Amino acid sequence: MEFLLELRENNDRDWFQPRKEIFVEKVQKPMVELVSAVHKEMLRFAPEYVGEPKKCIFRIYRDTRFSKDKTPYKTHIAAAMWRSSGGKDTGSGYYFSVSPEEIEIGGGIYAPEPSLLLLVRQHVGEHPDEFRKTFETPAVKKLFGGLWGESAIRPPKGFDAAHPAIDLIRRKHYVLMKGVDPALATTPKLLPEIVKRFEAITPFLQFLNRPLSGGDKMSNGKKTLR
Repeated sequence: MEFLLELRENNDRDWFQPRKEIFVEKVQKPMVELVSAVHKEMLRFAPEYVGEPKKCIFRIYRDTRFSKDKTPYKTHIAAAMWRSSGGKDTGSGYYFSVSPEEIEIGGGIYAPEPSLLLLVRQHVGEHPDEFRKTFETPAVKKLFGGLWGESAIRPPKGFDAAHPAIDLIRRKHYVLMKGVDPALATTPKLLPEIVKRFEAITPFLQFLNRPLSGGDKMSNGKKTLR
């Protein structure tokens, strides 16, 4: 956490490069160990998402091509777990990130490309009651509140504005995400917090993945969870 705090104040290559070994030892390696521990727990409820821990962790380098912010490094460390059968970015996945300011835990499908979004919207429109049950249970509401992210102002092309689930169909993302106390980052409580939330949203992710077995790709890196 101290390294990430200092990186926020010195976000440039001249500061980072001489300290890259510190990043590897104090940030990256502990994150690999944490992902590995999460994977062991996921074998109980989501074994198809368990893979190689190192491949789950996002790079520290920011993609600045489409951003006004040209600082080169992220000031958090994050990981995502995708179905091993489909590969990365082929459907809904689990996600968590850690920084001195915030810990985010959740999952779903974020900013999918149009073809994938259409499949999910059609699936939601055909099974709205089943979908609502995956995130409106008392347990999920307590842990996450409601669905996260924006919705389209108008009904998407091809969908009836009078559809009883048009509120769900208009969504641009299908994500459950919750911030937890960043003080947990350096305590043994972080692992059970992640696992508890991952297990709670497993039916949500399974529902979203049902129409995506063909392996349609999500959007490119600039639109995936960070």
